[in-house]
Amino acid sequence: MWHLTDTPVTGALSTSLRKILAEGFAQARRGRFIQSLANGQVPIGAYAELVAQHWFVYESLELATTAMADDPVAARFCFPELLRIPSLEDDLRFLHGPRWQSRIAALPSTTTYCTRIRSAAFGQASGYVAHHCTRYLRDLDDGQWLGAAVWEMYNFRRQGYRFFVFEGVNPELFQARYHQLLDTMPWTPAEQNAFLTEVTTAIRLNLDMLKELEIRWL
Repeated sequence: MWHLTDTPVTGALSTSLRKILAEGFAQARRGRFIQSLANGQVPIGAYAELVAQHWFVYESLELATTAMADDPVAARFCFPELLRIPSLEDDLRFLHGPRWQSRIAALPSTTTYCTRIRSAAFGQASGYVAHHCTRYLRDLDDGQWLGAAVWEMYNFRRQGYRFFVFEGVNPELFQARYHQLLDTMPWTPAEQNAFLTEVTTAIRLNLDMLKELEIRWL
């Protein structure tokens, strides 16, 4: 995992980001909770709790998207086609019923994750983009594998897994476009380092959340 004390970023920023995300995504995929979920080895309640934790994280992140919409740098990453809250709420309504909001709660690790988003992604473009890319690029990448596995193992049809479906988005092409955009950012080397450090923080917070789910369900 990249750290601030590592060799400074050289060349395209997206090259460093790809390496960090690839390692972080691989760690998440290898985790016991995700593996068990993908193989249908935990009850549907475990999946429902993952969806709920995603809702808390994305609520914080998409509030940041609204707050940063007028920032000249952050606004370039505010893609409405990526927004997940509507799909998450459809899934939660299916999984928990119409009173889903009273039936979910943020885990301690999720609360810590959301607190970090609120402190890093509101008012600072590099912090916003760091959390934005870590979540959305993961869901466009590894999330597509997990979504297909969940759909098959838990016999979903039209509902319950819409979080993983990005209507009208080609994941591979979108990710390439995203990385190209990132390389146009007018950030100094110090700002690039701060961005990559925040990406590693976001990855760690996501892994902590998955670890807590593992402890609860396995």
